[in-house]
Amino acid sequence: MRDDEMVRQACAAAICKASSEWGFFQVVNHGISSQLVDKMRSEQVKLFRAPFETKATSGLLNNSYRWGSPRATCPNQFSWSEAYHVPLTKVSDEACYGDFKSLREVMTCFAAAMSELSRLLAGILTENLGHWKQASISNICDETTCFLRLNHYPACPISPEIFGLVPHTDSDFLTILCQDQVGGLQLMKDSKWVTVKPNKDALIVNIGDLFQAWSNDVYKSVEHKVVSNATTDRYSIAYFLCPSYDSLIESFVKPSIYRRFTFREYREQVQEDVRKTGYKVGLPRFLLKGSEDLTTTTESNTRLYIPSITAKS
Repeated sequence: MRDDEMVRQACAAAICKASSEWGFFQVVNHGISSQLVDKMRSEQVKLFRAPFETKATSGLLNNSYRWGSPRATCPNQFSWSEAYHVPLTKVSDEACYGDFKSLREVMTCFAAAMSELSRLLAGILTENLGHWKQASISNICDETTCFLRLNHYPACPISPEIFGLVPHTDSDFLTILCQDQVGGLQLMKDSKWVTVKPNKDALIVNIGDLFQAWSNDVYKSVEHKVVSNATTDRYSIAYFLCPSYDSLIESFVKPSIYRRFTFREYREQVQEDVRKTGYKVGLPRFLLKGSEDLTTTTESNTRLYIPSITAKS
């Protein structure tokens, strides 16, 4: 076996092991150039420095601007952050950019690179489950439901108890995060919050709820949050790999821990729970009767560096 093939297999094994044991990993040599990341970050900062009225009322990026947590009823439900949550189908739409025309070209290239990487990683994780011939995530994921989210966490001098982003799991298959060097991301490990130290050369990848259900809890969707910073703004960009709304999520392993559900049904249930209680319940809503004892405690890894995986297969 050639050395590069052995390295690739070792990387794939490490990715699957981390996803199974921890639900998070960091990937280097991912094929997205530092020049593209720097350009994207520069355009992102320029966008968020615009006046609030411009961001909130001018229809930028599919009119997707959001600030804070509109449904929060107490401080621990509030996120001290602003974001644009943009469907991939709108990333190249010239009408979405207004006066921020230079953002369009960079964001289109960045979204394409993140999409390619997400499908490579999803393929590795799927093949490890033995589902490769039965189903492929690339067959059910759809540009109309995949998103790119630009995040800005302004400095928060009010209180260290205010979240930048409230604790949550992601309602997707997997998420790829490109963050700056300010830090603030924390993962739940052994019932304790642990800080992830930024690595300028790495992207952070985490398993979403759908992959946990699809894998029958082989992979773990881990609770995480962003803590606020009293003096320094933080920026990040997240790519969410999601299926089409009518895609059926079910495990190929029997007995299944979760009942079958569509992505649409899952999103609607999450939104209903947040509307009623202020909190996301997530996968526990879809447990089959008697399967509670089969579930395992969700954990997360603080720093796991996966070498030599690129965006090219």
